[in-house]
Amino acid sequence: MRPTRPVSSLSEDVARGLFSAPRSLPPKYFYDERGSLLFDRICDVPEYYPTRTESALLEEIAGEVIGHSQPARIVELGSGTSRKTRHLLDACDRMGCHPLYAPVDVCDEILVISGEALSVDYQWLDVRPLVGDYTAGLGNLPRREGRNLVVFLGGTIGNFAPGDARDFLREVRTTMSAGDSLLIGADRVKEPDVLHAAYNDDAGLTAEFNLNVLRVLNRELGADFDLGGFEHYAHFNPLESRIEMHLIAMRNQVVRLDGFDGALEFHEGDNILTEISCKFTRAALEELLVETGFEVDRHYESAGLKFSLVLARPA
Repeated sequence: MRPTRPVSSLSEDVARGLFSAPRSLPPKYFYDERGSLLFDRICDVPEYYPTRTESALLEEIAGEVIGHSQPARIVELGSGTSRKTRHLLDACDRMGCHPLYAPVDVCDEILVISGEALSVDYQWLDVRPLVGDYTAGLGNLPRREGRNLVVFLGGTIGNFAPGDARDFLREVRTTMSAGDSLLIGADRVKEPDVLHAAYNDDAGLTAEFNLNVLRVLNRELGADFDLGGFEHYAHFNPLESRIEMHLIAMRNQVVRLDGFDGALEFHEGDNILTEISCKFTRAALEELLVETGFEVDRHYESAGLKFSLVLARPA
């Protein structure tokens, strides 16, 4: 999918995010093939409730969502392996509704793998994968007559800072017409110890996933990060109502990158912010949607209010 506005390259993001303080990197660089497969494994660890909870809720409501939206096309932003989307496709299968499926993701290898598996399991399904960064603009999403269901799962809206989340949803709104629907998943505010455990699993997969971004820099930019000199750290920030994920330097380290003047100097205790994951109340989530041009059609909540799925339409 061609971008509709300039999007910074990995080199530009490193220059801006690592050569100034406080240090940070966009989380999209987690998701090379290795990172995407690691995240898929994280979804199965017992502490990581979001995928399990959202998936169970989606399975429960999929028939109602498809029956109400009647999509001719399902567009999924950040589709990954499309594992949860299968609940929607199963509902389509049961109801004789056969939409085109357009998964959008930054990792073409994962799109190929998941697309081939879906084509085998759903003989009727026309899969049209789109490789691209949805933060680079949605103006080139292919159009199709009939209703569209735009799907944005995984609580990924929480990975945006509040202002960026509003801008992104406003842009999603501009791609939609009357009769289209948006299905969005969002994680809810809950006990800090539950949140902490979810991002610090005992198996260490989230730590490995976090460190994978340094492997990406080593491979793509010729960097010489010593991964053994960094550790994963995630904590809940109650003032911002969000999980913050960091890489912490455990010793002094000088890192050089091909094509960069100067080196990165890390001292023991220095950190890189690699991801945020905002948590919502019901009111805050609905307010965000209304502010960005949507009307809430149906709001589905999991048991214990752990997760929300909202079906919305253009206002």
